Amino acid sequence: MAHQIRFTVQAGLARDQRTGLAWLQNLSPLAEPCFWGEALERVAGLNQRVYLGYSDWRLPNRRELVSLIDYAQARPALPAGHPFVGLELAWYWSATSYAGDPAYAWYLHLEGGRLFYGDKGRSYFLLPVRGSSASLAASGQIRCYGAAGAALPCAGSGQDGELRLGRPWPQPRFTAQGPVVQDNLTGLVWARAADLGPGPMSWFEAGQAAAALNQRGLGGLGGWRLPSIQELELLVDAAAHHPALPAGHPFVGVQEQYWSATSSGFDPEWAMALYLDKGGIGVGQKKDAHYCVWAVSGGESRGKGKKY
Repeated sequence: MAHQIRFTVQAGLARDQRTGLAWLQNLSPLAEPCFWGEALERVAGLNQRVYLGYSDWRLPNRRELVSLIDYAQARPALPAGHPFVGLELAWYWSATSYAGDPAYAWYLHLEGGRLFYGDKGRSYFLLPVRGSSASLAASGQIRCYGAAGAALPCAGSGQDGELRLGRPWPQPRFTAQGPVVQDNLTGLVWARAADLGPGPMSWFEAGQAAAALNQRGLGGLGGWRLPSIQELELLVDAAAHHPALPAGHPFVGVQEQYWSATSSGFDPEWAMALYLDKGGIGVGQKKDAHYCVWAVSGGESRGKGKKY
């Protein structure tokens, strides 16, 4: 959103012009870390008090939390000039449980933008939000769980599995045509073979491997490249694990971890990576053969060629 103000502030709300979500601007009254269940209860308490005149506060889902992050920044990894007050350089809870073990929930570290899952019985911070976004995709989670991981009825829980906010996924989610697969949610086209290595390589080798597909004209398309971390994260189905991809996906050779084209705001010698086995976002040193390579075409870097 170049040359435009990312957030507008009014009556205690920081409204994100990119997503349409309205976040609590001043987090100082919620400065104490808490268990995951307590975080949901605190948000429910805001609604009972009609805090700032609103009774529709909620804990954000994992994709909504990630939407705040600017990976070119660090400490915090938020857009320059953000309006938030009382932030901690710490982990913030989402309303999304981890599918591999629902006694854990996804949380985001505002210092650098890493996304992992933590024990619901440990204490972290919360960042309440209001509204829904027409641009953000739903996370995919459709069930609700207690603090110990047992399934429970969703009604009134305030969890991601109850609210299921975000743009619904099209059916089918993916369309495979020969060596390429179109994601019908994003319009991006992915190489059907999800490992160009084979195996882990350095970030620099990863970029070369993705670009080499342009010489081959894979699927009649140009513009092949490493995906951004945001594009990789959009593949994740929060209801799945090992891999955290939608059921019935058509990809072959899916690996556990992938490089993105997104450098870390901490240090340009590091880049963000997707842990696709679980759905997390981490970081790795570019010179080391840490992660695998998956190529994408489309988006802002769309090349000329066939469109599916």
